[in-house]
Amino acid sequence: MSNGIGKKRIAVFGSTGSIGRQALEVIDANPSIFSVEVLTAQSSDDLLIRQALHFKPNIVVIGDEKKYGVVRDALRAEPIKVFAGETALEEVAAMDVYDMMLAAIVGFAGLRPTLRAIENGKAVALANKETLVVAGDIVMQKALEHKAPIIPVDSEHSAIFQCLVGETRSRIEKIILTASGGPFLGKKPNFLVNVKRDHALQHPNWNMGAKITIDSATLMNKGLEMIEAKWLFGLQPDQVQVVIHPQSIIHSMIMFEDGSIKSQMGLPDMKLPIQYAMGFPRRLPSAFPRYDFRKPNTLTFEEPDVKTFRNLTLATEALHKGGNLPCVLNAANEIAVFAFLRNRIGFLDMTDLVERTMQELPFIERPTISEYFESDGEARDFAASLIKL
Repeated sequence: MSNGIGKKRIAVFGSTGSIGRQALEVIDANPSIFSVEVLTAQSSDDLLIRQALHFKPNIVVIGDEKKYGVVRDALRAEPIKVFAGETALEEVAAMDVYDMMLAAIVGFAGLRPTLRAIENGKAVALANKETLVVAGDIVMQKALEHKAPIIPVDSEHSAIFQCLVGETRSRIEKIILTASGGPFLGKKPNFLVNVKRDHALQHPNWNMGAKITIDSATLMNKGLEMIEAKWLFGLQPDQVQVVIHPQSIIHSMIMFEDGSIKSQMGLPDMKLPIQYAMGFPRRLPSAFPRYDFRKPNTLTFEEPDVKTFRNLTLATEALHKGGNLPCVLNAANEIAVFAFLRNRIGFLDMTDLVERTMQELPFIERPTISEYFESDGEARDFAASLIKL
């Protein structure tokens, strides 16, 4: 695939994950609009090689340095530069070889490369919510300083972003983030105590990676999105609300100061917000399935059950208190989900582990970037120490 004049050059950081794979499908369907300049993966060398042979990017990075030789040898006949390791991810993010980064590396690991892209003035299609959860104040300040546009890819934040187009002078009263409720909507603790990994990975509406699917089942995903929304849209904590909307047709809403409400609707398909972010400011045509209003379908809304799904309460506490608490929340949650996916702890234990870590780690009101990284490491260590071997 040649990089013709006028094409938007995309760097897909996290190309072998769920969002990365769907982004490449969007690019494949629009070869005259997009080209792939960078592909990165942590350890999925086989898929990364196949993607590189198909899209012929300028650069490929494999995070796991032990797999460098395999990737390099497989691509030896191609004019593709191959690098490996975390430092290489940051260095490539700082290169002037692409126009937009699709930031789809899962978890805290996506923060450093995304910061480097922003410092280089690159547009970022942000699918990694943890970047703003952990260090939203610093990330958004740098984006302002370097005039680097951040366009959200999360379906909920994409919905808010789309509803704000043309509303630059309108004051937001509040935003309403919708949540499907996940596979355990309506369930109580006596049911959840017995939930196993495979059951929790069965999301009713969305096809997502394992980490975000578990976060959706515990409602932590919605809590992280509340914190992300605060930074993306310059909101106060009380302006962010969550409602359960099991059908996942309305992706989120804005209530303006006059009481008017705007929403963005569509069938649950992550390729739509991915394409919107990569194509922005153009809205590109697509062959995605359409919602049909002629077929009766009741759209319902309800309050989240925060007594059962206490992750949302913990995230709300972090949202209001700020400082390094969202960073600690995120780090402990990543350890908790990792342990649950390996059957080391139970479903409800994840919340207990996050809560205990938030209680024990020292609070820093205005952290520096280095203090964010220190808080992340300390929280991971403490959370891991709570898991019984």
